[in-house]
Amino acid sequence: MCGFAGLIDFTRSTSRETLLGVVAEMATALQHRGPDSSGVWVDEEVGVALGHRRLAIIDLSAAGHQPMVSGDGDRVLIYNGLVYNFAELRSELEAVGRRFAGRSDTEVILAAIAEWGLEAAVSRFIGMFAFALWDRRHRQLHLVRDRLGIKPLYYGRLGSNAGSNLFAFGSELKAFRAHPSFDQPIDREALTLFMQRNCIPAPHSIYRGIYKLTPGHMLTLSLDDREIPSSKPYWTLRDAVENGTRDPFRGTEQEATDELEALLRDAIRRRLVADVPVGVFLSGGIDSSVVTALMQTESSQPVKSFTIGFDDGAYNEAADAARVARHLGTDHRELYVTPADALAVVPKLATIYDEPFADSSQLPTFLVSQLARSEVTVALSGDGGDEMFGGYNRYLWNQRIAKRVERWPAWLRQLSSRTLTALSPARWDSLFAHLPGAIRQRNPGDKLHKLAPILEANGAAEMYARQVTHWPNASSLVIDGGMPQTAATDRAAWAAVDDFVDQMMYLDGISYLPDDILTKVDRAAMAVALEARVPILDHRVVAFAWRLPQATKIRNGTGKLPLRRILERYVPSELIDRPKMGFATPLHDWFRGALRDWMEALIDERRLEEEGFFDPKPIRTAWADHLSGRRNCQHELWDVAMFQAWHEASGA
Repeated sequence: MCGFAGLIDFTRSTSRETLLGVVAEMATALQHRGPDSSGVWVDEEVGVALGHRRLAIIDLSAAGHQPMVSGDGDRVLIYNGLVYNFAELRSELEAVGRRFAGRSDTEVILAAIAEWGLEAAVSRFIGMFAFALWDRRHRQLHLVRDRLGIKPLYYGRLGSNAGSNLFAFGSELKAFRAHPSFDQPIDREALTLFMQRNCIPAPHSIYRGIYKLTPGHMLTLSLDDREIPSSKPYWTLRDAVENGTRDPFRGTEQEATDELEALLRDAIRRRLVADVPVGVFLSGGIDSSVVTALMQTESSQPVKSFTIGFDDGAYNEAADAARVARHLGTDHRELYVTPADALAVVPKLATIYDEPFADSSQLPTFLVSQLARSEVTVALSGDGGDEMFGGYNRYLWNQRIAKRVERWPAWLRQLSSRTLTALSPARWDSLFAHLPGAIRQRNPGDKLHKLAPILEANGAAEMYARQVTHWPNASSLVIDGGMPQTAATDRAAWAAVDDFVDQMMYLDGISYLPDDILTKVDRAAMAVALEARVPILDHRVVAFAWRLPQATKIRNGTGKLPLRRILERYVPSELIDRPKMGFATPLHDWFRGALRDWMEALIDERRLEEEGFFDPKPIRTAWADHLSGRRNCQHELWDVAMFQAWHEASGA
């Protein structure tokens, strides 16, 4: 919930009126994140200005207004998120003499920091949060982001000059662009990362000199030292992984299921606390169904559940979601998405995701958020189950097949790869359609074409890299591009685990999860002022997930076994025992139909040449291959389209 922005003018020469006006404009750019109220706070003597937009969830009164000044006047807080254990912390603080004017968790955060210190307080928070804390006494700015990266936080110097006297920070890049001194060039290395991974991994952003704060980190900037320091971790997934593997759960699978259910029930119970209506996203998959089932057990009324469907049966989970909803007794809503619906949303994506972002499930995520917001202000989501409990097909592939393929001679792997691409995806689909059991297999031709380059990889690490890569030649595709290091490519930062499937889950947890999945959900939900809560990513659940041995999570080609066992206590197995589908969209057909003209305009060869970001040749080749049906290039083309649309909308 909420959005915030702020700045420090190190020259300390800007008038109070100017600071108020500028930070108010920055905050106004985030109005979609907080439509209920706004606030600004300025100290012109030190050049600090803070702005906030509020989505009121807890304590709807003015007592929850931000920026919030501590009782002693020493600290000022702007904050996005929710600390779910604020009631317990408040009771503890009251016992040592702290007094509160309202009921908001914001006030509890300030009191906790005053009582215990910043890092000690943050380590006790259960929740999702990003905040900026101005310490007036020590003349320090603290930026803090939650453990898993659920909430966003950007920062950096404004202006192309590295020695700029303006330091800005905020929830989204829109706030930076609202500052009159903003003139950051596009970072072509970040663009290269985007074309490879369809999102921009932290700490990079699309703009040179502007960064994302890494999940689980805090950054402290002193007014007396203008250098931007490196952030430091207060919690890392690596520690959770390594501690979990050193101290595995030693009980039975039944006991593991019981403990996990208890943790999830507590996480969900905490996330139901709100002074506004709460609902749930229900796709019919394992994760969202578990969240919905446990949420319904905690509610005395039918839970409001929401899902999106497609007329294309290969992508439609709405019927499965409806069956789960009927069994659980939820108050269910569904919306079927047509190509026309998608076309209407596409122009909005460049502003919803205010840096290039190209996970095509952003379309249904926005639409289901819009549907939910018509009735609720908060929605629970099942995100995180795949990364923590082994749900992605690539984990199953590496566990069952990768080690065998590694032993094949290079010539055999190359021959197998070429054999798979000898037929078009459409031809493979037609062949599979005549095989028993292939009815629910979605797009087998695409899967085989994706498998082909993986077979040629040298070792498990390269196999993983190829599975998460869109444009393998991104460095040459982007003119003057380059490939900077990220957390996922820095081998020194990898977790100390023996099994590569565990390593893959860890890498997804520090990269794909925050940079893609959680970014997608946050921006889509906040675009319609909906707060999305993710109970599976409660850090206590995450820590327990990593105590479970891999064999209890993935076995015989099936993942997420602990979540499945919980769900079987509430839903018949026939409602959930089906192939994983994911929240995908039939872009491949839309590109050949409703979106074709839009796409043609974006990737016109002359336009690409004039703009000077991409080599047009591989893009035009991919487009021709896609239109002809030789290859399904929907993901690669969506990357290009989303950058082009963003570049056009942002005026960068």
